[in-house]
Amino acid sequence: MAPWTVEDIPDQSDRTALVTGANSGLGLHTSLALARRGARVLMACRNQAKAAEALSRVRSEAPGAAVELVTLDLASLASVRSAASDVASRTGALHLLVDNAGVMAIPRAQTADGFEMQLGTNHLGHFALTGLLLPQLLAAEDPRVVVVSSDAHKIGRIRFEDLMAEKSYGRWSAYGQSKLANLLFMRELDRRAGGRLTATAAHPGYAATNLQSNYGNPVVDLFMKIGNRVLAQSDEAGAWPQLYAATMPGVKGGEYFGPSGVFGLRGSPDRDTPTRAASDDETARRLWEVSEALTGVTYPF
Repeated sequence: MAPWTVEDIPDQSDRTALVTGANSGLGLHTSLALARRGARVLMACRNQAKAAEALSRVRSEAPGAAVELVTLDLASLASVRSAASDVASRTGALHLLVDNAGVMAIPRAQTADGFEMQLGTNHLGHFALTGLLLPQLLAAEDPRVVVVSSDAHKIGRIRFEDLMAEKSYGRWSAYGQSKLANLLFMRELDRRAGGRLTATAAHPGYAATNLQSNYGNPVVDLFMKIGNRVLAQSDEAGAWPQLYAATMPGVKGGEYFGPSGVFGLRGSPDRDTPTRAASDDETARRLWEVSEALTGVTYPF
């Protein structure tokens, strides 16, 4: 694949996109790039003060862009349902959904519905949101769903026997589980859609974002800051794989994109290969059924 930048994004006029976690990092740069190419962008954010700042930036850097805010807290199913209802009231067709928002390696916490926070936010919140927005997605021409995962899925395992880490909790193992769940969700969504939408996934490699500031240990936080400055690519470049997956012709359902550089840490986007665990159809099916039961959201395929 030839080197790629956001300048290669095709015209997005007449397309409506929803990006979660759009107030900073990958989500902000995804929203900005789509807006610059003519898309109507719904920026879904939890923190409304930061959301207003992000909206102002997009409007400043993409004059005339059609951008709007949607209030969304993925750690609350009530908020997810409210956001989906809000989106449905604004548009009958949603061409693109970028399930981008997430938390990383945080101390154990619970969502408003009692889910372990990383699985609840990164996977279950997006599972519910995507299902609730399915009517709008299926009403659009060439709809796509892009699920943002991470190379940390390689350390993940779906622990059905302790899904919410009530018996034992490790912040990185819980994060890895949530990112593996993202890929299994994408795979099963694409299979169940049967060609009616394209479900893909992407990861940013090592991108300098706000996620690295949540560890809570001064020593680790220092190493994270050094890594961001020395090894990481910018959050703008980190958004390239998900933008490629979201916009480029030739993208197929079930594909996974990431940086093409050394160890997949940085560089132009290219197709990547997930682990065998992320390609396990039986685990994907079982996780889907468990996710339906936990969220109360079923997909009307």
